[in-house]
Amino acid sequence: MTTWITIFAEGDAPGPGMWQYLPFLVMGLMLVMFFRTSSKQKRELQNALSLMKKNDKVVTSGGILGVVVAIKENEDEVTLKVDDTSNTRIRVLKSSVVRIISGDAATGETKPQ
Repeated sequence: MTTWITIFAEGDAPGPGMWQYLPFLVMGLMLVMFFRTSSKQKRELQNALSLMKKNDKVVTSGGILGVVVAIKENEDEVTLKVDDTSNTRIRVLKSSVVRIISGDAATGETKPQ
């Protein structure tokens, strides 16, 4: 009775060989790269949220543009001024802020740390 070690050592491997596992290896590497970049973006957003301060312009996940008026750290709540003429303010969760806009122009870039 021959063992797998002697079959591979002799070069008489059954089937197409090790090439059959190449697509799975490539898919695995792509998944690792995807999750790594995803976690990096989450870390950067959490860091930006922790550095958020009064008068920062932000965008919420619902697409609301506003200026930070107050931050309640212990309640994870942010008050945004959304209209200058009527002084309209809304309260949102800090986790709903998806982007902090730098400067006066709405460029969509996250503020550098």
